[in-house]
Amino acid sequence: MKKPRILIIGGGYGGLRASITLQRMLKEDQADVTLISKHDYHYQTTLLHKVAVGTLGDRKARIFFRKVLDPNKVKFVKDKIIRIIPEENKVEGNGGFYPYDYLVIALGFKPDNFGIKGVNEYAYKLSSLNSALKLARNIEYKFKEFVHTKDIFDLHFVVCGTGFTGIEFAAELAVEFKELCLICDIDISIPKIICVGRSEEILPIFPRHLSQLARKKMEALGVEFVCGGSVKECLENGVLVDIKGEEKFIQANTVLWATGVKGSDVIEKGNIPHKKGRIPVSPELRCKEFENVFVIGDSALATSRDVIHAPTAQLSAQMGDYIGETLVRLLNKRSALPAFKFIHRGTVCSIGHTDGVGVIYGKGVKGEVAAFMKNTIENKWLFGIGGFSMVFKKGQFRYRTSN
Repeated sequence: MKKPRILIIGGGYGGLRASITLQRMLKEDQADVTLISKHDYHYQTTLLHKVAVGTLGDRKARIFFRKVLDPNKVKFVKDKIIRIIPEENKVEGNGGFYPYDYLVIALGFKPDNFGIKGVNEYAYKLSSLNSALKLARNIEYKFKEFVHTKDIFDLHFVVCGTGFTGIEFAAELAVEFKELCLICDIDISIPKIICVGRSEEILPIFPRHLSQLARKKMEALGVEFVCGGSVKECLENGVLVDIKGEEKFIQANTVLWATGVKGSDVIEKGNIPHKKGRIPVSPELRCKEFENVFVIGDSALATSRDVIHAPTAQLSAQMGDYIGETLVRLLNKRSALPAFKFIHRGTVCSIGHTDGVGVIYGKGVKGEVAAFMKNTIENKWLFGIGGFSMVFKKGQFRYRTSN
């Protein structure tokens, strides 16, 4: 009999976890499982701020699919998906067409520019490992060349967005200023970071006391804040901000855009109903129009409140596990799982490598305890895909930084 074809498109947290779950639970001859990704490696998006500052090397950041997937159970194909054709049970990539019996869409996210002028042209983003490396090269160049340029605005950085991505990047860079200035013989008072956010509080997902504590820690590192401000335009040398009706120009030769994300372009250009590249799903994470299509991670638009406000990586991983087991049950003709329910184990925002704030199982944590929990969360993910050896090779530990 013809083996069922399971196709997973996207190798992020959700797609990789679905692949690992199928690899663990299926027999070798039970299904043809294929994972397609435009990169031949997975990277932890929650650590991209470290790559962008240079405190985490790109080699350590990459987890190659062929090193963690058993080719007898899950085949990996490197290709870029350009079109989903659910009416014909196939997808199209640059390398051709890929038919399926079951499809798992896990195409991840892309930055949302909200239609603001100049974002695409002048702002850096932290949406991929390559984009983080591009920003890292810019930072290194600006510091090394300062001896020649003498332009103080080369060492001024504007971060648009005061959520997790923006705050973790700003804190990591602020901590690294001391090292960079020492290496390049620069007065430590010259570099500057300004964070711009629409909310009056930074990290609005947290309770107010934790948000205020995080801001206090950041300001102690020298980070400045412009809260309650909307970016009107990004320019080559800064941003134009509206602060309660008054326009202000903040000059800086490096701008990071970290204000929000949306779903994949592939979904936006396709025929499946979506909202900003995210497909509405049933409680079982099925596409409502096509029963054999499942959607997870940033590609899925769930209606449950606890899912909507969940941390992306944690949510995607749990969705991947759920869909992997769902498909195994389908193939074994067993009863379906109950509706997907997100288990919120906690969220931690790092403020440098040894500090942070967060909520773990409903309790607030801070300082080195928060930093330890952040590292534990990252290491748990690594353990789930590669065991202890993966943790020892790629894990986050108390004193393991680029220094």
